[in-house]
Amino acid sequence: MKKFDIPEFYRSSIIGPIKEARKNKDPRKQDFTPTLLDFGAVQFYIARHFGFCYGVENAIEISYRAISENPDKRIFLLSQMIHNPAVNDDLQGHGIKFIMDTNGKQLIAWDEISSDDIVITPAFGTTVEIENQLKEKGIQPELYNTTCPFVEKVWKRSAKLGEDDFTVIIHGKQQHEETRATFSHSYQNAASLIIKDLHEAHILGEIIQEKRPMDEFETLFRERASVGFNPTIHFDRIGVVNQTTMLATETQSIADHLKNVMVQKFGEAESKKHFADTRDTLCYATNENQSATYGLMETGADLAIVVGGYNSSNTSHLVELLEEKFPTYFISSENEIKNDGSIEHFNYHQSKLEFTKGFLPKLNGPLKIALTSGASCPDAVVDRVLQKVLSFYKESRTVDEVLDTMTLQ
Repeated sequence: MKKFDIPEFYRSSIIGPIKEARKNKDPRKQDFTPTLLDFGAVQFYIARHFGFCYGVENAIEISYRAISENPDKRIFLLSQMIHNPAVNDDLQGHGIKFIMDTNGKQLIAWDEISSDDIVITPAFGTTVEIENQLKEKGIQPELYNTTCPFVEKVWKRSAKLGEDDFTVIIHGKQQHEETRATFSHSYQNAASLIIKDLHEAHILGEIIQEKRPMDEFETLFRERASVGFNPTIHFDRIGVVNQTTMLATETQSIADHLKNVMVQKFGEAESKKHFADTRDTLCYATNENQSATYGLMETGADLAIVVGGYNSSNTSHLVELLEEKFPTYFISSENEIKNDGSIEHFNYHQSKLEFTKGFLPKLNGPLKIALTSGASCPDAVVDRVLQKVLSFYKESRTVDEVLDTMTLQ
């Protein structure tokens, strides 16, 4: 896989060697068990896969290249480049300004942007409408386009579905930048609809089978459907694609359920004409990180820490999985771990910060912590989280000692 040129301060002196050792031992990525770092009083289970993925490193490289190549120009990002505060803050520190926030709210008026400016497309991509708007201003959106290749793969698959007269069902969060971009690209060629979870897929399946009145489509789905979407026509042939950061298992469950709906409606022999197999749109990094999280869930950890941006979809799904097994703390950096042993952490279900005192329990044996991060979180931040936890255990072994003897389980 390509090596990217990203700033050295994103690199890690702890997590980096662990990942390199695991890669050398398991080049085919078949082992999802975590790495055990035993510091004595505290032990860390480090997930097999986490942190910067291909698409994020590609976006970072392009963004910093835009800075170095245009020292005398104003540089803008359409919105946050990725969902990580450390990365976005550093880009802003280099003078980059955001045109919109993550929900699409305008922060800088389009009238203030001119053909002399540089505009970077974020890793989530952008809509066809915004691409056209930039071109009309004389800006080349493709010049510094950091759209993840795996997001573009979803767009291409959606276009092919449209060419073959299939309706595109998008599993995603309606307000997420990537889903807004995918929906925009998809409805250029196909009737398109966004659903957020398996529960909605069940409702949709009952509408398709006419077990629910069509009025429910209008109430629940109309605002997430493309212009001119006709449920009496456009559910004859369907295919499922996804926002690449959603739970891969849920996307597959949605696809399996809707395939079964088409089998029931049209019969097994005819079902291939009515349901397209789109499993190839699932993102490799999302799959790997979620599989590695299941590996963490097999450990005897006492708690879990997940590091990442609070508006990061892929990170929230790792939290969602770990919460099934452990007390789980979602933090953006080591700064949320306070010197008095308390922690400020994000409740993504309610979209609010919470405060927990004494989050590190005192046990008779070593405290065991499952540790991972989202795909847009620098490994260097995870290093600092690990070191902050270790600061509460003065008698612990040193990092160098542990790395020399680490257990690759």
